[in-house]
Amino acid sequence: MPQYENQYLQEMGIQCYELAHPERLQGYQATKLTLPESCQLLLVSPQLPTQETALLFERVLKSINIPLEQARHIFPQQVNSLAENQLEWVWFAGCEAQEGVTAKVLTSPALSQIDGNNAQRRALWQQICSYQ
Repeated sequence: MPQYENQYLQEMGIQCYELAHPERLQGYQATKLTLPESCQLLLVSPQLPTQETALLFERVLKSINIPLEQARHIFPQQVNSLAENQLEWVWFAGCEAQEGVTAKVLTSPALSQIDGNNAQRRALWQQICSYQ
């Protein structure tokens, strides 16, 4: 369940549970998360970029020549649900990088910790430059 839906249910006083191992349920077929073919960068983060962090995200995209329309966000728990894709970049922000990613991988603290922090921005930029 996407994080915003979970938060909404919690605000209404409804408890939410997520199966740790849904594949163990007999006959269960997990649906795969399919990204648009145009998606070049996937942000994996526990927080959805909003306001200042969304502006920072957009500036980083511009620096690597990716339009905002070609980027998507998912929560860390959704990574294992991804279908085959043609991603060029996967950016893990505020969470651990996951194994098996074949795209260019960026890792950083949460976007809120990068915004205004020159050392963190420089470290992110160095990762980007290492691929160019």
